[in-house]
Amino acid sequence: MADPSSYRPKPGQIPDSPGVYKFRDAHRRVIYVGKAKSLRQRLANYFQDLAGLHPRTRTMVTTAASVEWTVVSTEVEALQLEYSWIKEFDPRFNVKYRDDKSYPYLAVTMNEEFPRVQVMRGAKKKGVRYFGPYAHAWAIRETVDLMLRVFPVRTCSAGVFKNAERTGRPCLLGYIGKCSAPCVGRTDAGEHRELAEDFCDFMAGRTGTYIRRLEKDMMVAAEDMEYERAARLRDDIEALKRAMEKNAVVLADATDADLIAVAEDELEAAVQIFHVRGGRVRGQRGWVTDKVEAVDTSGLVEHALQQLYGEESGDAVPKEVLVPALPEDLAAVTQWLSDRRGSAVSLRIPQRGDKKDLMATVGRNAQQALVLHKTKRASDLTTRSRALEEIAEALDLDSAPLRIECFDISHLQGEDVVASMVVFEDGLPRKSEYRRFQIKGFEGQDDVRSMHEVISRRFRRYLAEREKTGEWAVPEDGEAVTGGEVPAATGDDGRPKRFAYPPQLVLVDGGQPQVAAARRALDELGIDDVAVAGIAKRMEEVWLPGEDDPVVLPRSSEGLYLIQRVRDTAHDFAIRYQRSKRTKRLRTSPLDSVPGLGEARKQALIKHFGSVKRLRQATVEQICEVPGFGRKTAESVAVALAQAAPAAPAVNMATGEIIEEEDGAAVTEGNGGTTE
Repeated sequence: MADPSSYRPKPGQIPDSPGVYKFRDAHRRVIYVGKAKSLRQRLANYFQDLAGLHPRTRTMVTTAASVEWTVVSTEVEALQLEYSWIKEFDPRFNVKYRDDKSYPYLAVTMNEEFPRVQVMRGAKKKGVRYFGPYAHAWAIRETVDLMLRVFPVRTCSAGVFKNAERTGRPCLLGYIGKCSAPCVGRTDAGEHRELAEDFCDFMAGRTGTYIRRLEKDMMVAAEDMEYERAARLRDDIEALKRAMEKNAVVLADATDADLIAVAEDELEAAVQIFHVRGGRVRGQRGWVTDKVEAVDTSGLVEHALQQLYGEESGDAVPKEVLVPALPEDLAAVTQWLSDRRGSAVSLRIPQRGDKKDLMATVGRNAQQALVLHKTKRASDLTTRSRALEEIAEALDLDSAPLRIECFDISHLQGEDVVASMVVFEDGLPRKSEYRRFQIKGFEGQDDVRSMHEVISRRFRRYLAEREKTGEWAVPEDGEAVTGGEVPAATGDDGRPKRFAYPPQLVLVDGGQPQVAAARRALDELGIDDVAVAGIAKRMEEVWLPGEDDPVVLPRSSEGLYLIQRVRDTAHDFAIRYQRSKRTKRLRTSPLDSVPGLGEARKQALIKHFGSVKRLRQATVEQICEVPGFGRKTAESVAVALAQAAPAAPAVNMATGEIIEEEDGAAVTEGNGGTTE
């Protein structure tokens, strides 16, 4: 625990100007980012008597080891820079809203030659129009199914589209009139794009134009006695009206607004947002957060606005934002929103009428979300703190293990041996720091030896990072000694380096042998300030180095629950990586052995002949017909395919399905982490 007076800036050093400040810990990690109209006045508040500080603020300033600041010209610039730094450094003491789920959007890929309507989750992509978010993906599909009668936009994947182009036959939707079938030339790119733009206009709330136009066309068809066409238009109108009815009318004046409500207690807060477009609720989403900093409702609203609109621009920022409390820097926040939209944005508290009533509904949703969240003990700050304290007490640690790293070994009968490293900070997973390892030191199955190798490699990297700046000097005999004062946890740009932060606890999946191997690896590197423990699956007992008897935590213990969760996460991460490597190995192509044959030319061969099977039957002359292939390369391909006997069908062990070689494509490795 640091004394704030040890790094307090000298009087007169801090400018009396707007700016953004960062607190860093002893490892140079950014742990808190804030902004201020006057840096001098704001920072002075942190260096008063500790007894007068809020408990969370007191914890932050005693965890920090330094403070730095950046002066800006205006409060709007300070707001933007604060958002950018919070997004970049992910400080542990800042309010960070966590989505309680990954909300699906209705997306139209206007960046493609033939735009596609589909369900999308995750980060938004440039050139794609988004509508929502929706509570459930099936709600999007129901809406799209109704609207495809009138706007038959493409919904198929790139593979299905290319296959239809190659065969000249559209998919089922093309036959039943719910796709304009640009894949077979029924419409050209321009006509299909107009359909997609009309679809987007309708979803954006401009519905009256299309309803009136269809009603007029229906009447004309009826007068001309084209009764079948009139009936079809009638059904189209009904389909559009049903799609409109799925979004309840809540405001009569075609308002475009976002309504934000907050429910909070001493420890946590929940935020709910209703997106109203054209007077209808087009989407709803919710966030929750631990109140790790002293913040009131207006501060929570400001953080919510930053997260909601920090990456948005144009019409994605509505003309009106209704909130339960106004931010402290109202003018700066309003100007920032207006700049992102490109026109004026109104930020206010609704006082009367329908908007106030709707805000009350949003508030009730926020309150219910907070109550529901409190029941999820894995996200409960109080429960997490108690779990860490129980672990520290049970394992006789000096302090709560704020950073836990867990390692697991995975293989299939001694083949494709891999390891995983997962990281939990403050009891929550830190997925950006997950790592994957391939065992390189030996062949075959030996979990103990594999664990020793992985722990050695991980902490050897840690010592190397610290040695670069002289904080750790590593003698030739391998013993580490301290020296210097500049930590190496971050680079020159302030971004964290990989493996730069040491954990307080290394957890391994296994019993006494694995724990002993991990401890031996640390001892060989001279690291004695990192605790080691292992959890055995059989009895869920915790083993410590050199102990003959395990530590048995009560089954109802929050500490045991957290240890199990960390272990299970590492186990799942290792299995996913091991399966991806096995699947990739099973799908190895005989073309891989042809020298000088890159991925592009492999794909050209597969595309030309349709499959490896047909390519194997081709002659050298036929291979020479493929653009880019001379006779020498064609002969090498023919020889490689002749030497490789047709293998039995490979089986994906994760799904049980037979892996065909028709596409000739390699399986990509699983998501998450990097291979070390």
